[in-house]
Amino acid sequence: MKPAPFAYRKARSLDEAVALVGANADARLLAGGQSLMATLNMRLSAPSLLVDINGIDGLDRIAVEGGTVTIGALTRHAQAERSETIARHAPLIAKAMPHIAHPSIRNRGTVGGSIAFADPAAELPACLIALGGAVDVYGPKGARRIAADDFFTGLFETALAADEVLTEIRVPAATAGTRIGFAELARRHGDYAIVGLAAAARGKGTALSDVRLAFFGVGDRPVRARKAEAALERGDIDAAVGALDLAPHDDLQATAAEKRHLAGVLLRRVAKQLMEAA
Repeated sequence: MKPAPFAYRKARSLDEAVALVGANADARLLAGGQSLMATLNMRLSAPSLLVDINGIDGLDRIAVEGGTVTIGALTRHAQAERSETIARHAPLIAKAMPHIAHPSIRNRGTVGGSIAFADPAAELPACLIALGGAVDVYGPKGARRIAADDFFTGLFETALAADEVLTEIRVPAATAGTRIGFAELARRHGDYAIVGLAAAARGKGTALSDVRLAFFGVGDRPVRARKAEAALERGDIDAAVGALDLAPHDDLQATAAEKRHLAGVLLRRVAKQLMEAA
């Protein structure tokens, strides 16, 4: 299929992009376009205007400042995958990157696009939740910061207003006590995960604290498993698996019962990663 007709504008600044989407209620932002192009061609999206933000300087910056890693919205997945800064200071994101789709997609897809699209089976939203990160956005009233726990509000829905642009994500830089774990199960490498788990904690020996478990593919957004987190902080993996209270739905990949079982399998694998990372 071909997309419905639309107008195209290339924004040269954040203010211009905000003005364009603010003046056109059904405008869509174009970054990497790896999800948008598919929805346009299938006519699941039919905007009157596409606002291309690829010409805006500074939105592909990767930096460490004051104990925080900032990753610009236009950072390509492949750029993040190769980044020594991310590998050293945000290792959970580095570990998740090779699981995102395929190399051709990672060459064009953007970090900001993945976060803003908010696919519940995607890796990066779960990583952002697991790390207790935040999202910086810019709109007519200026810049604001939204905690990751508050950003994802439903199926493909976020706290991002229609006239705002996501500018960067922020996560705490790893320290000597940082532990991370990541695993997913997919039918083929690069497919969306049937179930996945991103995790972060602080550790000393096999003891864990500040555990954050973010499952993906099991709900309408990344899902924190808070009871399981508490059990892992007590050092009881069996209790953590038993405490999982996820409520996935059947989908084309697996039944809800299969997803709950696989979530437990992944929790055991990731808990081992966290405890053995001394």
